[in-house]
Amino acid sequence: MFVLRDVSPDDLDDLHAAARHLDSVNLPDDRERLRQLVEVSCQSFAGEVDVASRRFVFVLEDREKSPPRVVGASMIFAQHGNRRAPHVYFDVIEEERYSETLDKHFSHQVLRIGYNYKGLTEIGGLVLLPAYRRRPEQLGRLLSYVRFLYMALHRRYFCSEVVSELMPPLEPDGTSLLWESLGRRFTGLSYQEADRLSNQNKEFIRALFPQDPLYVTLLPPHVQQLVGQVGPETKGVEKMLREIGFEYAQRIDPFDGGPHFHAATDKITLVGASARARAGDDESRAEDAEDDDAADAGASACLVARESSVAPFFVATKVVAPPPDKDGRLALPRAIRETLRVAPGDELAILPL
Repeated sequence: MFVLRDVSPDDLDDLHAAARHLDSVNLPDDRERLRQLVEVSCQSFAGEVDVASRRFVFVLEDREKSPPRVVGASMIFAQHGNRRAPHVYFDVIEEERYSETLDKHFSHQVLRIGYNYKGLTEIGGLVLLPAYRRRPEQLGRLLSYVRFLYMALHRRYFCSEVVSELMPPLEPDGTSLLWESLGRRFTGLSYQEADRLSNQNKEFIRALFPQDPLYVTLLPPHVQQLVGQVGPETKGVEKMLREIGFEYAQRIDPFDGGPHFHAATDKITLVGASARARAGDDESRAEDAEDDDAADAGASACLVARESSVAPFFVATKVVAPPPDKDGRLALPRAIRETLRVAPGDELAILPL
């Protein structure tokens, strides 16, 4: 069985092992920074930090291992961008030029730096150990979807817009060719140095990056082709985001050129599909749902979650069950109720898959 829950300090070793397969600014291959991230996440789920500073880390636990093992993670940043540390991006603008004298027409891509000071909610840090990818359980999708279920439960924590910064094609050693052709020339920093520094302090971007429009035409042709492109390992994430209401924002990361996808929070299909229910006590209906004829019985797959005032604050798992009855009660197998630690009548959250 696989369980999704909030991260705990005991997960640090496993989380670090997973982070090595991503090593992004959100989930770096850096044990001390991960320890700090886990601490902030624990405080966020407990409601011990202000809303704008909350970062929620969800982990996927393989309960069939002994001891259970964390095999993936995903994250929500309640607010990314403020007056002290704005959300920074390049707008990608199409500019057309025509000369009547020469009868020549050109369409240029132009990059213009922009800043968002009021803040967006950001999702990121999605990683799954390679051995668990492409499994029939679609574990990566569960890791991604659980974030939207949590947003629906706590809508007031999150901004009106959600952004996801997708990874672009990078060189085998992690180098960004766009950064080498552009950012390094203005900062003198490597891509990794700039990416990590920006997580703590964005002053150098405003101070050193050109504020005037930059013509992509002036970059080497092979670098021009990378602007706004999604890396091969991230194609599946792009497809999933488009399916649930996200679209390309015509903006890119100023460091690596990766595209920004965004959506209005209340128009994300998964947020709208999430609902509340109560645990039922009709085990016969739940047991029927696990038969081969589950589909004929009206059962379907969904994420089911429960919340608590003590850690773990949030626990979810996938289950095949009939829809809630007319009283809003969801029949669950005993094993699922024990995993979620719920009794008949306890409040649940559900997200159809």
